[in-house]
Amino acid sequence: MLGIKINRIVKYLVLSDLVFWAGWGLVTPVFAIFIIEKIEGGSAFVAGMSAAIYWILMSFLRIPIGIFLDTCPGERDDYWFLTVGLFIAALVPFGFIFASTPLHIYLLQAVHAVGIAMSLSGWSAIFTRHIDKGQEATEWGIDATSVGFGTGISGAIGGWAVTQFGFNPVFIAVGILGLIGAALLFCIRNNIKGVFDHGLHFSFKEIFQKEEKI
Repeated sequence: MLGIKINRIVKYLVLSDLVFWAGWGLVTPVFAIFIIEKIEGGSAFVAGMSAAIYWILMSFLRIPIGIFLDTCPGERDDYWFLTVGLFIAALVPFGFIFASTPLHIYLLQAVHAVGIAMSLSGWSAIFTRHIDKGQEATEWGIDATSVGFGTGISGAIGGWAVTQFGFNPVFIAVGILGLIGAALLFCIRNNIKGVFDHGLHFSFKEIFQKEEKI
C-alpha cells in the first residue's frame, strides 16, 4: 500500500473500513430524498430526526462500550464487537427496502447506531494496539484517506444509480458491500490475541469442591 509496509491486522482493518464505508457512501448523500419521497409522512423533519437518533445514540454508547471492552482481558472481545457490530450495521440497508413509515426509519437508525458503536469501539482498540511504531500518523492517514476517497467516489455513483435504478437496488448494494467489509475481518481472526473471557465461566467440579470444603 503506497510502498509502505503495513502489518496484516492494520491492512485488513483499513480494507474492511474502505469497503464498508464506501458501501454506505452510495446512499448517504441521497438518504434524505429517500425519506421524503418514499416514506409515508416523510419530511425534512423526519430526515433530521433520523440523523439525530443515529448520531446521539451512537455517541452515547461509545464510552460505555469502550469502558466494558477495556475491562475485558485480551482482545477477542474487541474483535467480536467489531465484527458483530459491522454485520448488524450491514443488515440495516436491507431493512430500508421494507420501511414505509417514519417509525420504521427511526428503529432502523437505532439499530444502525448500536452496530456502529460496537464496531467503532472494537476497531479503535485493535487498530491502536497494532499500529506500526513510527508510522502512527501515516497509518491513521491511510485509513482516513481511503475511507474519504471511497465514500466520495461511491457518493457520485450512488446518486447516479438511484436516478437510473431506484433506491432498492442501491440499498441492496450497500448491504452487500457492508457484509463483504465485515467478512474481511475473518481473515485476521487467528491473529487476534487473548480470549473472550469475562469471568462468568464455571465448572461443576469447582462447585462440588467448594461444597466439600463447606
